[in-house]
Amino acid sequence: MATVSVAKQRTSVRVGVQKFGTFLSGMIMPNIGAFIAWGIITALFIPAGFFPNADLAKLVGPMITYLLPLLIGYTGGRAVHGIRGGVVGAAATMGVIVGTDIPMFIGAMLMGPLTAWIMKKLDKVWEGRVKPGFEMLIDNFSAGIVGAALAIFGMLVIGPVVKAFSDGASNVVEFLVHNGLLPLTSIFIEPAKVLFLNNAVNHGILTPLGTEQALQNGKSILFLLEANPGPGVGVLLAYMFFGKGLARASAPGAALIQFVGGIHEIYFPYILMKPILILATIAGGMTGIFTLVVTGAGLRSPAAPGSIIAVFAATAKDSYFGVALSVLLAATVSFLIASVILRTSKTTDVDALGQATSRMEELKGKKSSVSSALLGAGGGTAVLTRPIQNIVFACDAGMGSSAMGASVLRNKIKAAGFPDVKVTNSAIANLSDTYDVVVTHQDLTERARPVTSSAVHVSVDNFMNSPRYEEIVELVKSSNAGFGAEGSTAVAEPAAGVPAAQPATAVGGKDVLLAESVILNGTATDRDSAIDEAGRLLLDRGSVDMGYIHAMHEREESVSTYMGSFLAIPHGTNAAKNHILHSGVSIVRYPEGIDWGGKQVKFVVGVAGINNEHLHILSSIAKIFTDKAQVAQLEQAESVQEVLDLFGKVNA
Repeated sequence: MATVSVAKQRTSVRVGVQKFGTFLSGMIMPNIGAFIAWGIITALFIPAGFFPNADLAKLVGPMITYLLPLLIGYTGGRAVHGIRGGVVGAAATMGVIVGTDIPMFIGAMLMGPLTAWIMKKLDKVWEGRVKPGFEMLIDNFSAGIVGAALAIFGMLVIGPVVKAFSDGASNVVEFLVHNGLLPLTSIFIEPAKVLFLNNAVNHGILTPLGTEQALQNGKSILFLLEANPGPGVGVLLAYMFFGKGLARASAPGAALIQFVGGIHEIYFPYILMKPILILATIAGGMTGIFTLVVTGAGLRSPAAPGSIIAVFAATAKDSYFGVALSVLLAATVSFLIASVILRTSKTTDVDALGQATSRMEELKGKKSSVSSALLGAGGGTAVLTRPIQNIVFACDAGMGSSAMGASVLRNKIKAAGFPDVKVTNSAIANLSDTYDVVVTHQDLTERARPVTSSAVHVSVDNFMNSPRYEEIVELVKSSNAGFGAEGSTAVAEPAAGVPAAQPATAVGGKDVLLAESVILNGTATDRDSAIDEAGRLLLDRGSVDMGYIHAMHEREESVSTYMGSFLAIPHGTNAAKNHILHSGVSIVRYPEGIDWGGKQVKFVVGVAGINNEHLHILSSIAKIFTDKAQVAQLEQAESVQEVLDLFGKVNA
């Protein structure tokens, strides 16, 4: 038991670091284009550039000092609290910029999210308490006050602290360089890449420090410590010559994607098949870094993604030979060591690549965007050793998101001719290890996996039209060959506990959707106020109490209820079901659309259900929102009765 507890703690720590790294990456990656723009202007117009121009070179300083940190602060703030968070985050970031004399990227990563978080909490304090007509006044002045206060705090407190940290980190790097120890960083960086722990180091430390060095020296070696494509492509080349089965067949395509496309994660499963191969990438990484140190080569700006094209595009004017040699020698050393390991080790199982890919996705915590290309390169398809009989779509509450996903999946599997395959929905807390396939939102997979360890897990990020649904249908076809006849017209079994033939708007004689719970022109302007608007409709009709609306916000903070196709279905958490008095559904249309965590939403459906009574409505919604013509009808509806009639027609 103690061993299991320690293992869980380690997994929790790893997942936490991954999430932290992903959050940091989320502030840097959207702004890489601006970094590249700065790098191009620097390379062309500074005195040592290709085309020296004193006037155009004036852009270099302001871009690195003001533009890039402000973009990072805005992006971080927006990730926490939408556009409002982005604005106050950028305002506060100005404080740390003015308070120091170095590019304040780390300060921006702190001030943007911190200020947005404070703004978000304060907005909650007076939410629903502002008198009509004063909302804009309160919103603008509160944002101004928070932005000003945090800008001053950043200038006087955060800026000097970050400056001290940056100076200390720079001194460590200088020590490593001067003592020939910088190559040793590969001992940490290369394993961290395979474990998806590299973003915290790369975007949290190396990119800010590298940019500061590039400003002073015109280039930095730090940009290539993690981005060098040489070590990974060396391993893939070794598999091309000495691998077996699917691994050998897929290695050429993987090498092309990794080296030219810059998607490094595609080689991770090849390492996980034989973990000892990490020695090859470490040796290759050390060789590449040593070459950069000896030749004095470096990049002007980050190379993202880590493609050879991006690397050369960011290479300093005097560093092309050193960078090219670094990549070449890193690949050569990695190839030689990996070749020896592959030739002297036992034959790799043909199915090992698929298993390693699954392990990689477990480490990543979500579906890999390149895993299908990886397996497809060798013609392989994941196939269960038993027919699929039970599929469950699980979410936090088992009420809105999972019901919608299950309805869409059920229709697709029915159309494929497998009416005996049950597709149900459930709260994660109610799952058991009795399912063949478990479908969850990508942010919930880690919670569902431990209690359904024998099932195939599929992660999605779009509930309405995820491409993963087609993969599940193909998986059913391949696994159930001989068990179901395609072309059957039998009706698929509805979700457990749902009676078969009742109108969409009524269950058991009670109306779940009332005309007064439908609004064609919502007044909300952002996600949180839209949740309140949909929730108040449920509250006004007596379906829920106020605690349920609070739980709707709590659920949204955990995992977005955006479904795709301009639809969001906010609902409470599993723990909030005691706040539901009777089943109810509300519908609010926003003709101009509102921002929902970066996605445009035009329809918000509030859901509160007891004993699955609301699933008829959700089934109808699923049918409508997977049909573009019917979505258009809903958008053009001029009366509430048209909306109700459309649901009834679809459910007929």
